[in-house]
Amino acid sequence: MTTAPQTATIETKAEKKNGTTGTAGRSAQGATTTVSGGSTGATEPAATRGRTSIADVVVVKIAGMAAREIPGVYDMGGGLSRTIGAVRDRVPGGRPNVGRGVKVEVGERQTAIDLDLVVEYGVPIADLARDVRENVIDAVERISGLEVVEVNVTINDVHLPDDEDPERPVEARVE
Repeated sequence: MTTAPQTATIETKAEKKNGTTGTAGRSAQGATTTVSGGSTGATEPAATRGRTSIADVVVVKIAGMAAREIPGVYDMGGGLSRTIGAVRDRVPGGRPNVGRGVKVEVGERQTAIDLDLVVEYGVPIADLARDVRENVIDAVERISGLEVVEVNVTINDVHLPDDEDPERPVEARVE
């Protein structure tokens, strides 16, 4: 669901003065940089002089952190991504992947988010999904300024208390 890098719009001082347009030779991380003509900008407020682009990975990280803040969320991601993540977490110097289990589509003003969760056993799933959805929407809209049009929550697994300690000896059923 990720998209290509966004296009940035830049207008040089000379082009502002002359009212011409052209293509600038600057580029950031493979993004195409275009130049647009227009007014001199002297009468426009500073907040409207330019464009802000938010990369997909920014929204992924915000949503992942916000989802993990909710009590009852044990982990995020599907089975394979959790397995790979567990191996990566054990590597010295490895950092947890806050984006695991998060997919986004980011437009200029809006975003849609898909979350894959593992919940703790006994937590009411409908209430948890509602709380996660509300927290993710609040965090993404507050931090990025993007309107969140939807947050889809998929519960992939339930973490059982016995799953935590695989080295615990199994009690014999008979003596």
